[in-house]
Amino acid sequence: MSTHDHQQTTGDDLRQMFTQEFWDERYATSDRIWSGRPNARLVEELAELAPGTAADIGCGEGADVVWLASRGWTVTGVDVSGVALARAAQHAAEAGVAERTSWARVDVFALEPLPVPAGGFDLVTASFMHVPPEQFDAVYRHLAAAVAPGGTLAVLAHHPDDVHTGLRNTELSHLLFTPEAVTAVLDPDEWTVVTSRVVSRTQVHEGVEHEVSDTVVRAVRRS
Repeated sequence: MSTHDHQQTTGDDLRQMFTQEFWDERYATSDRIWSGRPNARLVEELAELAPGTAADIGCGEGADVVWLASRGWTVTGVDVSGVALARAAQHAAEAGVAERTSWARVDVFALEPLPVPAGGFDLVTASFMHVPPEQFDAVYRHLAAAVAPGGTLAVLAHHPDDVHTGLRNTELSHLLFTPEAVTAVLDPDEWTVVTSRVVSRTQVHEGVEHEVSDTVVRAVRRS
């Protein structure tokens, strides 16, 4: 989930922010919430991978799904919001990759089953999917379990250092996480961590440039 909103957040608000109703309403407020471009860190990490089957968890309006499909992947976009999925499907159709995409409305925060093919996905991605700390391990183990032997898990997130930029809602700062938070949930006997790093980039907000930090993790499940 996004941690950009700066309105006051109560405990009830936080619980609501992980529901289909919240995200359907959020997406319905605008024709486009996100940029429509794939996440740059994801492109860097995955550009050299041979295509196979993939799932993008929290796919939103589908930019990462479309990028993967354009590179030959067969991709399932997963999101809690039906409004987002409809918009993503339209994006895929306009990009000419609809035949390599499918869509599933799944509440991963509630650990609802993912539409995993026999043997698992060759790639599972999750970009900026921030969940409450008490649910973090269970949710990310749930995603990791969908990866096939020999497959890849790729996770991007806002790093906790971003709390000092003024661009994140400080009341949601506990949702930001480090690479180590992800690697800690992966059994070292089952996973090889390829990338675990913090990457800086420039983000322009209201005409002002800010340096922000991304958590980047890529791990391969051992065959």
